[in-house]
Amino acid sequence: MHTKTTLRLLTFGTTLLAGIACADPLKVALVETLSGPSAATGQMFRAATRFQIDRLNAEGGWNGEPIQLLEFDSQGTPAGASEKLKAAIGSGAQMIVQGASSVAAGQITEDVRKYNLRNKGKEVVFLNVGGEALELTGSKCHFYHFRFNGNAPIRVKTLVAAMKEAGTLGTKVYSMNQNYSWGQDMEKAITDNAAAGGYQLVGKSLHDTQKVQDFAPYIARIQASGAETVLTGNWGNDLLLLMKASRAAGLKLRFGTAFLDQPGNLANAGDVALGHYVSHPFNIEAAGEQGEKFATEYQAKTGHLPAYIEPQTVFALQMVGNVLKTLPAEDGRLNTRSFALALEKASDSNPLGAVRMRAEDHQLLMPFVVSVVSKDARYKVDGTDMGFVPIKSFSADEAAAPVQADCRMQRPD
Repeated sequence: MHTKTTLRLLTFGTTLLAGIACADPLKVALVETLSGPSAATGQMFRAATRFQIDRLNAEGGWNGEPIQLLEFDSQGTPAGASEKLKAAIGSGAQMIVQGASSVAAGQITEDVRKYNLRNKGKEVVFLNVGGEALELTGSKCHFYHFRFNGNAPIRVKTLVAAMKEAGTLGTKVYSMNQNYSWGQDMEKAITDNAAAGGYQLVGKSLHDTQKVQDFAPYIARIQASGAETVLTGNWGNDLLLLMKASRAAGLKLRFGTAFLDQPGNLANAGDVALGHYVSHPFNIEAAGEQGEKFATEYQAKTGHLPAYIEPQTVFALQMVGNVLKTLPAEDGRLNTRSFALALEKASDSNPLGAVRMRAEDHQLLMPFVVSVVSKDARYKVDGTDMGFVPIKSFSADEAAAPVQADCRMQRPD
């Protein structure tokens, strides 16, 4: 009897161990712009994603195994994103991380939606850590998409409030933006905030993205309008060339931006950048001791301080990890439906304050800070004597923009 019982226990234990050994590790796929002219931003998303996945694995991973990070180079195009998404899903990825382009994000979110409709019970989740186009949480919103970054209404609302309080907004504002979904969202937000900001919108321009080499004609329009401030969602060369053209024309304009903190901008702009503003989700100086601790740890692992889109990516995956800790495996795998239901009700905190996911549209409500470029900044950037001095911080609720009317979230039965 003892021998038979022992054999049964050994058989049961062997079967259990075999089941655990055969369990699938959780696979997270980064589908990002890792080569080509826009690769610098994609590589920052990769650095931040690797950092936090390593952190989660150091804490035990999920289901007793390390989380596997797969990386796919979309080369920054919608077609490339679509192709690599298929490859990621084919490799067993249950979560997709992407952020460097709203255009690519739009392709991925639609492909994920269609895939999930065809593959009930095998759904994948899109963790959007950078695409800010409103349509992603508006007309294109769906249950398996989550946004962990800002959007145009949040950026403009906080910029306007902070610059008005600082007495630097003025009463005449010009809207200057790139002619695609993000720039069009910015233009609308700048128009919508005129009453709250107490300014007149004296002009607006949309231009081709990353194709204009000479902004002098646009600067002439701005000068003729009498604008005191330019609010812009421009990024990359479109922002730098615009600011340099303004300085070359002798204009004393103030710029309120969304992406002036992109690495390389202050080095390329030089003193042209002094006195201009950015609304962003993180500033080490504004985040106190917790911010400094995070920055020190990040620098030790990556060789540089966290900047631009890196903090929001780390904090997004931190929230994901906290939700995963509450979910057991089902048949050796993550139930992505259960994960999405838990994530849409999740709350967390980062060094700037409390954050929470809004279930109605899966937009993360998060703190924002508005900073001005100054030589008085505690943390210098780009090897210059300049950095970003925080002038006003906003809680998640203060920064939040309303749910869009065209988001009609359909949840699974």
